[in-house]
Amino acid sequence: MAYQAKDYSYLIGIDGFSETLLKNHFTLYQGYVNNTNKLIELLNSKAKDATNPEYAELKRRFGFEFNGMRLHEYYFENLICPATRPETVTKKLADAFGSYEAWEQDFKATGSLRGIGWAILYQDNVTGQLFNQWINEHEVGHLAGCQPILVMDIFEHAFMTDYGLKRAGYIAAFFQNINWEIVEKRLS
Repeated sequence: MAYQAKDYSYLIGIDGFSETLLKNHFTLYQGYVNNTNKLIELLNSKAKDATNPEYAELKRRFGFEFNGMRLHEYYFENLICPATRPETVTKKLADAFGSYEAWEQDFKATGSLRGIGWAILYQDNVTGQLFNQWINEHEVGHLAGCQPILVMDIFEHAFMTDYGLKRAGYIAAFFQNINWEIVEKRLS
């Protein structure tokens, strides 16, 4: 079974994200889907031999490409024209961080860290605890057993076209376009 890129063209026109930026981002996402499929084919054609350096490197690369595909899906799906934040989401964030404002400040600070990667609000599947986490690259830093609830891309391709080095402007635009209904659904 090959993975298919999802169509996120409905995002074109949202405030704070130019059509050029979004189309470039969709093309990048398509590359992760294509590379995930290529790696599956290559891995299926190789002898399952851990001593074979080619097999080992393909196996290691798979996490980067697959997570690049999946994280972009989470990211695009939690963007849309602004929606009202449900009270249930506000309450859960306030319970976990002391207040909604404290959560937002921590999430924005996480997204403002130097480097490239992702800022992700996770929920621990065991305890329900919420965490804001920095993910370096696509496959490094994920919290095992946790569900991504809100995903913000912090790679340069997500903001440089529209914001240059002004990451704070991108983060503000991201917050204006959070699809809170998707966040609520992921918290359920």
